[in-house]
Amino acid sequence: MRSARIALVTGANKGLGFALVEGMASRMGPEDLVLLTGRDARRVADAASLVARAPGTRSRVEGRVLDVTDAGAVAAMAAELHEGHGGVDIVVSNASALLTPDRPQSRQADEFIDVANGGTHAMLRSFGPVLRSGGRLIVVASSLGTLGHLDPRLQSLFDGASLDEVEKAVESWRAAVHAGSAEELGWPRWLNVPSKVAQIAAVRALAAQRRAQDVPDGTLIAAVCPGLVDTPLSRPWFDDFSQARTPAQAARPVLDLVLSERFDPAFYGELVRFGSVLPWRDGTPPKDQDRLLTP
Repeated sequence: MRSARIALVTGANKGLGFALVEGMASRMGPEDLVLLTGRDARRVADAASLVARAPGTRSRVEGRVLDVTDAGAVAAMAAELHEGHGGVDIVVSNASALLTPDRPQSRQADEFIDVANGGTHAMLRSFGPVLRSGGRLIVVASSLGTLGHLDPRLQSLFDGASLDEVEKAVESWRAAVHAGSAEELGWPRWLNVPSKVAQIAAVRALAAQRRAQDVPDGTLIAAVCPGLVDTPLSRPWFDDFSQARTPAQAARPVLDLVLSERFDPAFYGELVRFGSVLPWRDGTPPKDQDRLLTP
């Protein structure tokens, strides 16, 4: 008899994260546990209660407070799940911070980078070791995170980099943003672009260490692009939402990937969008660095 599965989603009290929890809770079994996590205790409790009481919910759902910018808290939760359940089966690192065009990017850089990149690094470092055989460790990213979206001068910082080297590059970029030298060095003005490149580079770094063991036993580490999702995070940056997906619509292909018994080995360590791999070196540096009008 298969043991109960443990799933965890960060940034899950609203938007795509909430839709992922809803989908897992409706598609996983009564013996399984889905952990809905976020920073605000009240919002987490309310969101978890809403999913738990939904008519289509089959699995157990619990809310847990988790600030992904606190690496110690992330490590403690991973240790708790390892000790209490023998590990975790599904982890979706989805947390992100609001970034708006009405304030200088330099004033928003620290919180945004701490959540999107520091949080991703903490999740990979702490949950990679407790991921059970056949599990899924997924980082929600974007097609803007392929390497070609960076100036060629910067691409070597992330191409083939270790996780330590990715973290060092992120801190170098942060320092340049605060020093006012980022654009001169070739960094895109929109923080989201280098942040997403660094997220995917971090996934690739961990995957490179584990590929030989993970692929044969059906364990998947990957990044996913859900496409343009109509949320308050994306509204300030994109003009055309005619093809945008609701969070529930965007969650479906991600859920298909994380809940499938098998996956295409070509997905391992890559960025996957709608069932296809987006090549790491694709993309071109943005011409309009203030606004990007396609996802």
